[in-house]
Amino acid sequence: MFSDFPEQLRVAQLLQRSLERHRLAHAYLFTGNGLGELEAMARTLAKTLNCASPPRRGADGMGLDCCDRCDSCRRIDEGNHPDVLVLRPESKSRIITIDQMRELMRAVNLKPSLAEYKVGVIVAADRLNAQAANAFLKTLEEPPDKSILVLLTTEPQRILETILSRCLRLCFAGERVQFDAGQTVWLAGFSSVAGAGAAGLLGRYRLLGLILKKLGEQRAEIEKALGAASPLERYDDLESNMRDKLEDELEAAVEAEYRRQRTDLIGLLQWWLRDVWLETLAVGAEMTSFPSLAPAAKAVARRISPAEALSNLEEVDRMQRQLYTNVQEALALEVGLLKLKL
Repeated sequence: MFSDFPEQLRVAQLLQRSLERHRLAHAYLFTGNGLGELEAMARTLAKTLNCASPPRRGADGMGLDCCDRCDSCRRIDEGNHPDVLVLRPESKSRIITIDQMRELMRAVNLKPSLAEYKVGVIVAADRLNAQAANAFLKTLEEPPDKSILVLLTTEPQRILETILSRCLRLCFAGERVQFDAGQTVWLAGFSSVAGAGAAGLLGRYRLLGLILKKLGEQRAEIEKALGAASPLERYDDLESNMRDKLEDELEAAVEAEYRRQRTDLIGLLQWWLRDVWLETLAVGAEMTSFPSLAPAAKAVARRISPAEALSNLEEVDRMQRQLYTNVQEALALEVGLLKLKL
């Protein structure tokens, strides 16, 4: 029962509020300090969704907790309920393979046999290998009806951004995602322009200008810092071939660091667009990453639907992928921004 987790009362109440309002997300990311507690909370959610005799019900009869006594609750606790599926890393390789993921997706897409909801729990979701993670995206984007996916991890930073952005994150350790202060200041300006109404062509190009200006500043800072640390700055009498080699290495290092910081900046934008998506779902301010930027997120959320807000996250994913090809950077950013629903 949720009452068995007194230290997680706030998060349990958020889940119960979502149950009562019929606003459950189709996918959750449970993060915390121990997988044992996270798995126990995931089981409790699964039991509550499928409990035959819930001790608490909402106004429309929806169960808000589990009884821990009915056949469904007992089966889930014992790990033999056919509609509650638990996926773990393989014992030898300690990874979750694409074959495991395919089997889970096949099972989730079948209609429930005994319960009302299918629940898939992925323990140590940070152990998904690249193939399994990519195969999982389609199910996250188009989940079957009456299904809930719960990902558990103590290392959320190791999970792909494409998966993070499609899950509603619940923290069981009181931590928040940490963001660079300078980038957060930049995001405040970006969100302010977007919130004021950037749907028109002029507004989109203002947003594009903000991104390009920030990226230009970042590249200049990287070139300055890495250039100062390069042997090229310390030795004037280098042989020609050595100088050429060091210049090539410096150029490669600048490009690698720039791409990393560009990915972080676009990722920051994606986290704010996730806040917009959460606002369209009216799940509560406790779930957002940037509470101080809520007015701008709310302003955009009032103009678009949850489906449009989710499509924004998918568009930013495509933008990130394109930026790692040979496409021109400004063109990729321009096309992506023009497609956003703001």
